[in-house]
Amino acid sequence: MWPNNHLIDLLEIEHPIVQAPMGGESTPAMAIAVGNAGGLGGLGCSYMSNDELIAKVEQIRAGTSAPFNLNFFAHPVPEADAQAYARTRELVAPFYEELGIDELPDDLQAPCPSFDESRLRVLLELRPRVVSFHFGLPRTEMVRALQDAGCLVACSATTVAEARWLNQAGIDIIIAQGWEAGGHRGTFQVCWEDFGVGSMALVPQIVDAVTVPVIAAGGIGDGRGIAAALILGASAVQLGTAFLACPEANISADYRDALQATRDDATRLTRAFSGRPARAMKNRYSEAMAQARLKFPDYPTMYGFSDPLSQAAADSDTPGFEFYLWGQAAALNRRLPTTSLMELLVNEAQTALRRTNGDSD
Repeated sequence: MWPNNHLIDLLEIEHPIVQAPMGGESTPAMAIAVGNAGGLGGLGCSYMSNDELIAKVEQIRAGTSAPFNLNFFAHPVPEADAQAYARTRELVAPFYEELGIDELPDDLQAPCPSFDESRLRVLLELRPRVVSFHFGLPRTEMVRALQDAGCLVACSATTVAEARWLNQAGIDIIIAQGWEAGGHRGTFQVCWEDFGVGSMALVPQIVDAVTVPVIAAGGIGDGRGIAAALILGASAVQLGTAFLACPEANISADYRDALQATRDDATRLTRAFSGRPARAMKNRYSEAMAQARLKFPDYPTMYGFSDPLSQAAADSDTPGFEFYLWGQAAALNRRLPTTSLMELLVNEAQTALRRTNGDSD
């Protein structure tokens, strides 16, 4: 049925479709629906407390016996940079004044801790089938502990060099994240220039460079994209933006409306919200911050400057400060329940694959 069953057999799933574990937007209901439809559901966990993580895993397991993926950020501890703080405060001050925020933040906190020992202890109890990481890997002994507990460890790579490093580190699955992908780029070392490799070029090069299954991610919005990625050698595909239009996605009505109206050129990579490059809807704030070309405070402390703006703008119905994350294929989205979307994606992909083999529909 599929050209490559390596990952399907490893995960014991039916279809090579992985729902991206989007932090905040993905939900237990979405993961359940994907799993029950034969794919791999996922949950972004970095912004959750351990108690919330445990409760959501219980929800998933109450709704499906299928495997699922829990995702975590493995970013460096942010470093205080007085100059970056001062320049950023000066840059955002007019926006604070416009939105009626009386005080600029002074002591920036990190609202998203990196993967640590407390997370590891919880995961060793929960034992999900897949644990995935973004921005790199935690310490080697943590990775080995997860694998010894029966978890498959996956990680995003945005270049062939990153993929080779992950392969040498002994992880089980590599996610080749192309430039087109929505949300935060999984780049290990952040460069302050905008650059990247698109999925069409990245996927086959990573497939050739590593010995583990590769999941293609970025710019895949329908069955044609799934078929193309599989033909390029990927063992599966990961879609995030495509699931944002599903009712199970945890996004606001304004977010849904903006997503519905988007175009292929409506996003940009921006560090103006979190401090790390993330593909999001272009707006007045992100464009103004991009013009400055400054080094912002490290991820995730930059949220200390951007969150008050986003909240005040939402409270006053002021557009231009939204942090809406999606990829370049968003205009292909269909507003369908997750189960229906999965069925459609499978049918579209299999039809496209049959056509490449010269078979009639």
